[in-house]
Amino acid sequence: QVALDFRLYVLKSGAQVAEKIRELVEALRDIASRHADTLMPGYTHLQHAQPVSLAYHLLAYAFMFRRDYERFASSRERNNLSPLGSAALAGTPHPINRELVAQQLGFAGVTPNAMDSVSDRDFALEILFNVSVLMTHASRLCEELILWSSQEFGFVTISDAYSTGSSIMPQKKNPDVAELIRGKTGRVNGNLVALLTVMKGLPLAYNKDMQEDKEGVFDSVATALASLEILKQMLKTAKFNEQNMLAMTRRGHLTATDLADYLVREKNVPFRQAHFITGKAVAYAENLGLDLSELNAQQLASVDESLDAGAVKFLDLNASKEARKSQGGTANESVAAQIEILNGWLKV
Repeated sequence: QVALDFRLYVLKSGAQVAEKIRELVEALRDIASRHADTLMPGYTHLQHAQPVSLAYHLLAYAFMFRRDYERFASSRERNNLSPLGSAALAGTPHPINRELVAQQLGFAGVTPNAMDSVSDRDFALEILFNVSVLMTHASRLCEELILWSSQEFGFVTISDAYSTGSSIMPQKKNPDVAELIRGKTGRVNGNLVALLTVMKGLPLAYNKDMQEDKEGVFDSVATALASLEILKQMLKTAKFNEQNMLAMTRRGHLTATDLADYLVREKNVPFRQAHFITGKAVAYAENLGLDLSELNAQQLASVDESLDAGAVKFLDLNASKEARKSQGGTANESVAAQIEILNGWLKV
């Protein structure tokens, strides 16, 4: 009966967390719908890489969280089986109807092996794993909000409701809520490792060690539900500073790849040579105190004879974004298709 009740709790809790995930994906979709034209730097290694839109960046998280939802749905399908009637470990000689009881309790069926049924805690491990991956994604998003809210980035202003002032420095506003979610990720990861460690050396069937299965699950579920609700509200009330994002796209020569691609595609320059010429153009721009995207046709021509007036349009930041219209890309056309994918999924 304890195994039954615990399984019912995990199934119910998993559904609750999954619903919170859907709400978070919806919030990210709504913000993305308003920011397809908001340019920002895309990063690799936390270095400026290529221009993208804020919509595109946030949609990356939306699809992460959609996978989290799917993990919970998959776990429910796999674990929606009743262990009741397994008795101590070997079944019972009494005339019972396990299928009928399972149906009345809302299960899809019964567990097929009684010994496995009394010793199985995969369903508990799965919800702990699912929450750990979910919170890892939430932590990554919070980390970016923390970075973006700093003076160095200035990309976002977090609402006073989800930040706090310093105890000493009156000018400061700290992203404490995002930091707390980031910190709680370590806690739920610890809950997963704790139960894995409990289960790793247990012989069949039931052992009293398994009483340690519940506390971590209760804690992780409560943490996930609270974190998702707060993260959703924090995003919905945040103000994204579009001008600061745009200004930062003009640092780091984000259209260098576009210039190299132009030389290869339009001038039949081998990529090795195109890479070298683009590097010269970047160095030239830096010597002038300019970003590559700010060079005019005359300045480009002084770098290399292959850089004619046609190259200028390939240095435009928005043109760079819009050129990447492959499936899954950052162009408005591709972003609109990604939003439609989420729209269809959210209607399910």
